Amino acid sequence: HVQLVESGGGSVQTGGSLRLSCAASGSTPNSCMGWFRQAPGKMREGIAAINYAGTMKFIDDSVKGRFTISQDIGKKTVYLQMNSLKPEDTAIYYCAADFIGGNDCRPWAESGLITNLGRWGQGTQVTVS
Repeated sequence: HVQLVESGGGSVQTGGSLRLSCAASGSTPNSCMGWFRQAPGKMREGIAAINYAGTMKFIDDSVKGRFTISQDIGKKTVYLQMNSLKPEDTAIYYCAADFIGGNDCRPWAESGLITNLGRWGQGTQVTVS
């Protein structure tokens, strides 16, 4: 099974930046990796995703122009660069990896769910004040 370890969360002032990292362990490549977030009292939402080849990236409209997703395949690590952070970005951020059919990770991310083959990271708190 794939295991995911996240790092990089923390507290930052409005307008600041953070970079989240998600390191995957395991021998099987994932077809999609992505970042989801859950604010208090809200559903978990997918905000960014990338396919294994890096040929497809999804960024949700709520963070488009401020967040970017990238990966280092050799390190099995996916990054979420977050710039111009706003208080409404405050949430627990979760990394996820999954095996889906095809290369389009957008529907997977937009669903906010993973399949029974997928895995969540432990979550990392991001607080913007």
